[in-house]
Amino acid sequence: MPEHDRSISLSTPPPSTLAPAARLRGLRPDWLSDPKVWRTEILGGLVVALALIPEAISFSIIAGVDPAIGLFASFTMAVTISVVGGRRAMISAATGAVALVIAPLNREHGLGHLVAAVILAGVIQIALGALGVAKLMRFVPRSVMVGFVNALAILVFVAQVPEMHDVPWAVYPLLIGGLALMVFFPKVTKAVPAPLVSIVILTVITVAAGIAVPTVGDKGDLPSALPVPGLPDVPFTFDTLTTIAPYALAMALVGLMESLMTAKLVDEITDTHSSKTRESIGQGIANIVTGFFGGMGGCAMIGQTMINVKVSGARTRLSTFLAGSFLMVLCIAFGPVVSDIPMAALVAVMVMVSFATFDWHSIAPKTLKRMPAGEITVMVVTVACVVATGNLAIGVVVGSVTAMVIFAKRVAHLATVTPVEAPDGTKVVYVVTGELFFASSNDLVTQFDYATGAEKVVIDLTAAHIWDASSVAALDAIETKYEQRGKTVEIVGLNQSSARIHEKLSGELTGGH
Repeated sequence: MPEHDRSISLSTPPPSTLAPAARLRGLRPDWLSDPKVWRTEILGGLVVALALIPEAISFSIIAGVDPAIGLFASFTMAVTISVVGGRRAMISAATGAVALVIAPLNREHGLGHLVAAVILAGVIQIALGALGVAKLMRFVPRSVMVGFVNALAILVFVAQVPEMHDVPWAVYPLLIGGLALMVFFPKVTKAVPAPLVSIVILTVITVAAGIAVPTVGDKGDLPSALPVPGLPDVPFTFDTLTTIAPYALAMALVGLMESLMTAKLVDEITDTHSSKTRESIGQGIANIVTGFFGGMGGCAMIGQTMINVKVSGARTRLSTFLAGSFLMVLCIAFGPVVSDIPMAALVAVMVMVSFATFDWHSIAPKTLKRMPAGEITVMVVTVACVVATGNLAIGVVVGSVTAMVIFAKRVAHLATVTPVEAPDGTKVVYVVTGELFFASSNDLVTQFDYATGAEKVVIDLTAAHIWDASSVAALDAIETKYEQRGKTVEIVGLNQSSARIHEKLSGELTGGH
């Protein structure tokens, strides 16, 4: 399904031939035309908003800023990306990865420089999106994607451990009760998201019974007013630019990596397609808007996206917009009530998300027995790097590089040379099979017999393909060795692409034969 918010049938006549009322009906978003979708999107957005509050506050602490800065960022990121983003139902907000990147800048130079870096990061993301950086996602192997998902699930779970350590004993029955509600309530009805039911019931129990457990309010003060737009409080000089540029570039790359990987994951879950280029540019716009509103910036949030898409079943932009909108409404209008929500309720939601996100099939004994060792290695390396660094982007890059090295090593041994000598011994044909590139061409030279008595040597590349200069150099070396022995060499069977690169580079790489 193409990425859009309009449900127009392929059999529907062109809009110009429809009556005005029919055209308006065809242009309605899904959530307006279907009450069930409308309800799902609203409730999904509410659950995500509740889950965003403690996360945003925690990430603010990591970045070293006031909790309101993280909450404002989550509000503006979600609302803006719901309009300009390329992946429907995906949640963008303040994230831990971005907080880690910009924390040193805030610590050394203050909030003004941090906000300026967020705006510059947005500009860089727009530029990268326009240049087509999203197309690089095609080079991310499935094994890296599986490792990414599993590492995400582990990180989500590990992030909840501090909330379960050194806490009042009442937290544990509340946690177990919340998990039980989310497991069994959907068997009764799916009209209301189980996480929302769990949060409401546990909050009512703790407040009514006066149970003293950690609450959302213990994480920090909630904002009491909407953010106001303005320019960052920094001198607009070249020195400022050189100070914030490295942080802005790192934030832009980490943010895009996580956002594009999350979008790809949601594509698979929902069996729909999204525009990664639009998402890249949209992330940049959202960060620029967030910067001008004094927020700490952010990117796609995988945990909250899984709550929205996988747990709540949301599929449209409405849920993303409402997640940000509800966040501010809850903080400003219902701050005292939200502050009383026990952290155990939100921890239970995130634990359930981590278990639902983990690809258990990927580690099943039957799967591991059938999976090539290289694929398992890539998955393990990806998970290990992410868990060790706490940075999903680093894990994806290292995992992808590992996959490429393993692939190159595997393909390098697929280039073979088979000699076929003429009956009269005057000619020998070497049939080359496989992909010729820097890894496979290194052994190519050793597979020929230069002491042959045949006067003519034919190298048949019909079943081969030349990919790079290393292969052309190897063929030149082979020709040179035969010509030094008085043999005539002819290369035949080049396809159009191989012939083009061979003609362009042959004899030019080492100054001639």
